[in-house]
Amino acid sequence: MTGPLRRVRALPLRSRLALLVATAVAAAVAAVAVACWFVTREQLEDRQDEALRGTQVDQTYLVNLYRYCKGTTKLPPTAYSGFTVQLIDAQGNACVAPGSPELPVSEDDLDVVGSDRPGPLHTETASDGARMRVFTYPVTATGGPAEPHTELGVSIARPLSEVGDPLSTLAWVLLLVSGIGVVGAGAAGLWIARSGLRPVDELTEAVEHVARTEDLTVRIPVEGEDEIARLSHSFNSMTASLATSRDRQAQLIADAGHELRTPLTSLRTNVELLARSEETGRAIPPDDRRALMASVKAQMTELAALIGDLQELARPDAAQPGPLQVVALHDITRAALRRARLRGPELTITEDLAPWYVRAEPAALERAIVNVLDNAVKFSPSRGTIDVVLHRGRLTVRDHGPGIPADELPHVFERFWRSPSARQLPGSGLGLSIVARTVRQSGGDIALTPAEGGGTEAVINLPGAPQPPPDAVTA
Repeated sequence: MTGPLRRVRALPLRSRLALLVATAVAAAVAAVAVACWFVTREQLEDRQDEALRGTQVDQTYLVNLYRYCKGTTKLPPTAYSGFTVQLIDAQGNACVAPGSPELPVSEDDLDVVGSDRPGPLHTETASDGARMRVFTYPVTATGGPAEPHTELGVSIARPLSEVGDPLSTLAWVLLLVSGIGVVGAGAAGLWIARSGLRPVDELTEAVEHVARTEDLTVRIPVEGEDEIARLSHSFNSMTASLATSRDRQAQLIADAGHELRTPLTSLRTNVELLARSEETGRAIPPDDRRALMASVKAQMTELAALIGDLQELARPDAAQPGPLQVVALHDITRAALRRARLRGPELTITEDLAPWYVRAEPAALERAIVNVLDNAVKFSPSRGTIDVVLHRGRLTVRDHGPGIPADELPHVFERFWRSPSARQLPGSGLGLSIVARTVRQSGGDIALTPAEGGGTEAVINLPGAPQPPPDAVTA
C-alpha cells in the first residue's frame, strides 16, 4: 500500500486532483449502479412471482393434459405460452406436455396434493438444465365420466432467464455508462484542476522569478475573494514589504556610510597631521596639539556613539522587546537625570517626579530617556534650564533652546534625520528613532512640540502597571 501511495504523492497536484475526482465519481457511480441493479432484480423477481401466483391454468387444458397423461387420448394438449405446466399425483408421479421439460417434485409440491392451499414459490432445475421458478396449487381432475375424481397438484414454472437476461443487459449498460462517466469525470477533473490551479501556476512563476532575479516589483493580479485570491494578495503584500525592507536597508547603509564619512575624514586629517609632525620633526605648537588631540577624542567618541546606535538598530531582537517587567519610571528617570547632569554641568535641571510604575524593558527604557535628555542638553543655551516633570505616566522634558521649526517636526523620529541647524553638533540622528521604537514597544507614545516662550517640549506617555510589592526588586 505504501508503494502506490508514494507514487500518487509523486504526481503533480493537478493530476492528483483529477485522480481524486475520478475516484470519487467512480465510487459514486459504482454505488448507484449496484443499487440500481439490485433494485431492478428485486422488482423483476417480485413481478415474476406475482405473475405465477396470479396464473390459473384453464380447466379444459388441465383435463386434456390429465387424459393425455392417463393415456386415454393420443392428442397432445395445446401448449401454454411462456409456462411449463406439470401435473403431480399423490404418489409423486409427474406428467408434462410433450416438448416441455420435466420438473423435479419436492416435498412442498407433494404437500399441496389433496390440500386446500397452494405451496410456496421455489426454484428448481428442469430436466433440460434450465433454472425455473415454480408455483404449485391443488386441483381435482377426472380422466372420463366413469372415473372417480383425482386430487392433483399443478406446478406452473417460468424460466429464471426471464429475469436474468434483462439483468445481464442492464449490467452491461450500467458498466458502459459508468465507464463513460468515470472517464468524463477524470477529464472534467483535470480541466477543473488546470483552471483552478492556474493562479497557483502564476504564483509559482512569480516566486521563481523573484528567486531568480530578486525583482520584488512583481505583482500578481488578484481576482475574486477565494483562497487563491487571498494567497495572491498575501504574496503581493509580502513582496511589497520585502521591497520596502530592502529599500530601507539600502537607505540605512547609505545613511550610515554618509554619517561615518564625516568623523572618519576629520579623524584621518588630524591623525595625518600628527603623523607628518613626527615624520618631519616639526613640532606642533602645544595649544594646536591639544586641540588636535581633543578633536581626535571627540571624533572617536562620536564614532563610538554612532556604532552603538547602529548595533542597537541591527540587533536580531530589535523588533521584539526583551522581557517586560514592572519598573518604577520615576527611579529610571532619576538615574537618567544623574547622567544628563554630568553631560551638562553648567545647566540647571529641575525635576518633579511623581511615582509611576510601567511595564517595560528597564535598560532600553533608561537609554530612551537618556537620549531625550541628551537632546535637551545639546540644544539648551549655556546656563539654561531644563524642566523634567513626571505626572501620572506623562513624562515631560522641556528645554529653552532654539526649538524645532514646524516643517521639521514630522521628520524628527526618522533614522539619520538631523535638523540643518544641528548638522554641526555631535550625534548620529538615530537617538530619537530608537526612543520612539522603545516607547512604542512599552505601549506608549512620544511627541515633540514647540514650547511656549521658546524651546522644545518632549512628551512621553506610558500606560501604568500595578505597583509591585514592597519586597519586589525594581529597576
